Amino acid sequence: MNLADQLSKIREGAKKRIPAEALEVMHQATDDLRIPATMDGIIKVGDTMPPFCLKNTTGTSINSADLLARGPLVVTFFRGHW
Repeated sequence: MNLADQLSKIREGAKKRIPAEALEVMHQATDDLRIPATMDGIIKVGDTMPPFCLKNTTGTSINSADLLARGPLVVTFFRGHW
C-alpha cells in the first residue's frame, strides 16, 4: 500500500471515529492555517532550518548546532497537546 492509500485509509477511519462537528472544526483550523500570510512564513521542503534550541521529552535543552556538529539532522514535528 502506498502513502496516498495509507493516508486515505486514515482519513476514512477518522470520519468514523470523530464526531462530524469536531471534524468540521479541525478542517476549518487547517484551512485557516493555509491563508497566504501564514503559508509565507512556514518552512518548506528543501528550506534551510534556522538554528533552534528546544527541550526534549526529559526537559533537557537540545541545540541544533550541537546536533549538526555530529552529522546530518532530521527533525520531525508532532501535532497534539502535550
